[in-house]
Amino acid sequence: MMLFYLLGTIALAAAVNVVAQRRVFYSALFLIICLCALSGLYMLLQAPFIAAVQVIVYAGAIMVLFLFVIMLLDPFSAVPLSEKKRYLGYLGIAMGTATLVLLVPFLLSYDLSRVPRNVTGMAAGTGITRRIGETIFKEYLLPFEVTSVLILVAIIGAVILGKKKI
Repeated sequence: MMLFYLLGTIALAAAVNVVAQRRVFYSALFLIICLCALSGLYMLLQAPFIAAVQVIVYAGAIMVLFLFVIMLLDPFSAVPLSEKKRYLGYLGIAMGTATLVLLVPFLLSYDLSRVPRNVTGMAAGTGITRRIGETIFKEYLLPFEVTSVLILVAIIGAVILGKKKI
């Protein structure tokens, strides 16, 4: 239980630092820490496949892509914050407060007795990887295929935009 609290605290602190950092590069590094802590939480839930996918896909591939884009955009030569419109900060605070006001009553009224107590026992029967595969390719086949086509279109668009001569 202590490890759960430690990983949860690390994930929460890293998530706060993702938003609080002024440098985009450091924010991306804190996001990697947050994703790795979440992977540790998945391991505690005895879901090693999801933990491995979390590290390989999100903390690995997606974050490399983010860092690559950050370095291409050169955020260090961006316009200073003082020259930007100041109302955006107030708008962000207002949106955050509105979200909090809407979420707190929902969270306080949520019935915790509906939450299953034995999460690890639910996946013990056939194995979590097999159940994920069956769910994706039986119940969610159409959204999976639509997502695949969208990713293919995005890759083709990136190649076309990246080429100098067509």
